[in-house]
Amino acid sequence: MKGHSPDRAIVPADARGSASVGVTSGTRSGLRGLAGAWRAYRRDRSSLIALVFLLMVAGASLLAPAIAPHDPSDAVTFRHAAPMSEGLVLGADGDGRDVLSRLLWGGRISLMVAVLPTLLALALSLVIGIAAGYFGRWSDHVAMRILDMVFAFPLVLLAIVIASMLSPGILTVTVAIMVALTPYITRLVRTATQSVKGLPFIEAAHAAGAGELAIVTRYVLPNVLAPALVYATTLMGFMMVVGAGLSFLGLGTQPPDADWGVMVADGRAVLRKAPHVTIIPGVMIILVSLSFAFVGDGLRDALDPRRRHR
Repeated sequence: MKGHSPDRAIVPADARGSASVGVTSGTRSGLRGLAGAWRAYRRDRSSLIALVFLLMVAGASLLAPAIAPHDPSDAVTFRHAAPMSEGLVLGADGDGRDVLSRLLWGGRISLMVAVLPTLLALALSLVIGIAAGYFGRWSDHVAMRILDMVFAFPLVLLAIVIASMLSPGILTVTVAIMVALTPYITRLVRTATQSVKGLPFIEAAHAAGAGELAIVTRYVLPNVLAPALVYATTLMGFMMVVGAGLSFLGLGTQPPDADWGVMVADGRAVLRKAPHVTIIPGVMIILVSLSFAFVGDGLRDALDPRRRHR
């Protein structure tokens, strides 16, 4: 996995022999690093456009209570009204509900399903992966054997199985995606941790008398967080598709609440008469998923010093 390079790892000041570096210097160095990463990110036009698009979608979804023209559950006109008719920009669905309003409200749930389970899986994976990769022995063997069993099932199939065992709803989708995704990020974190563990500055920290917890939190975690975060970001788009699929199958958001997967499912009944009911949320799922992928690629290049200075 490409990302934060181990050979350009975050090295502790005492390991470099510069004990005079203080908190202020470290803070300034960190700010300069962030500024450099942002400059590198801005140079990638596709990633920048994708980020702006995601921010616009997220902002519109958060502001749905204020900017949505109608209640997403109320019928406001006749069934499957065409776009730009009856005063509705995107038309109406098979029950006469405003598609634009449902799209805005549904974006809140769809984005949450993409981001929240992935971040929870990332946090859990950091704990498991670092423990397995750094401490090794029994913790590594137990974690890897459990992950091997989980890897026997495709991610989507595992999410469907988990969701089908629970009551349909947003919480079910969150848990299903988090559990199904954790092994993949954990494997990356474990591999990155093992790479960092063998670097000279870790040995220098041991020689300086640093405890295991201090080494893990101050030196190991910062070096494995970047590649894990990049990987998680690229997965968010796929998780949106998985979440929409679970809702499409009736395992996620339940009517009359709207998310984009539910909207696609509702549009099946009027697909020939009103294809816009399915096409519009389907296109949004595709665009947002691709945007997450582009943002992840941009983060990968921005956080890798070797790529940043090309």
